[in-house]
Amino acid sequence: MEEGPGDALAHHLGRALQLTNILRDIDEDAGIGRLYLPREYIELAGIPITDPKSAIADPRIDKVCKLVARDAHQFYADAARVLAGRPRGRIGTPRLMGAVYEEILRQTEAVGWAPPRIRVSLSKAKLLAIVLRHGLFG
Repeated sequence: MEEGPGDALAHHLGRALQLTNILRDIDEDAGIGRLYLPREYIELAGIPITDPKSAIADPRIDKVCKLVARDAHQFYADAARVLAGRPRGRIGTPRLMGAVYEEILRQTEAVGWAPPRIRVSLSKAKLLAIVLRHGLFG
């Protein structure tokens, strides 16, 4: 891909994917003593940060995660604008990755982040539908 659009796409899509993974994996990360949610958002929600497990056990963590999800959606939108410009190069893979992970984010938002949480995964049928829509015809 051309350098300018390639750098912009890497910036936006990379951040969107990373934020989605952070939101999807908060229980697993806390289980190994890690918390990747932004400190500013945690403090804004009034959650004391004593350790990762206690922070994510607070019902207000849902508010924090919704703010992070908002940021992720903005990065997905920014990446989509780069792809909409049809830069020269191979854009099928990033388009497909963005579509899959954005669907994971949407489904995670639907179940929410208040404890107890459910880790979302996409069914094979849903993945196939995304591939057909974005991978072959996108």
